[in-house]
Amino acid sequence: MQSLAAVFHNHVLMVAIAACLIAQASKIVVELIVHKKLNLHAFVESGGMPSSHSALVTSLATGIGTTKGLESGEFAIAAIFATIVMYDATGVRQAAGNQAKILNQLLEELFTGDHHLTEIRLKELLGHTPIQVLIGGIMGVVISLISDASLSGRMAWARSFWFG
Repeated sequence: MQSLAAVFHNHVLMVAIAACLIAQASKIVVELIVHKKLNLHAFVESGGMPSSHSALVTSLATGIGTTKGLESGEFAIAAIFATIVMYDATGVRQAAGNQAKILNQLLEELFTGDHHLTEIRLKELLGHTPIQVLIGGIMGVVISLISDASLSGRMAWARSFWFG
């Protein structure tokens, strides 16, 4: 039986998680550029530019495609999984965010006087626009391909340049 430590030697999994974290971290940079303020909370927020879920699933599918082959069953599963996640991010989750926005507006109009209901506001930024999903997806593919290239030695010159 393999130990739990074997999970950390799964290159495809580690690169997919790294792609997700890089996409999440880049949200801080986007916030800094767009809103001219440092928002470290953006690292743990859902929604926004780019989609870290898209980066994760496209990196996973790309990694499986490069290691197992595009004709493999594993790649087929990962590609379908990625498609569902990315569709959900732009469709269902974005619709839920739009509904939350409308409900919050209704709450503002309702609660001008005395009331007995809660005033807890709903989170509005749940999903992504298609461009946010596209950019996240591209990030995942690129990060996976760069990682695969560096692992297989096709970028050995870069490793020797940077690390001696």
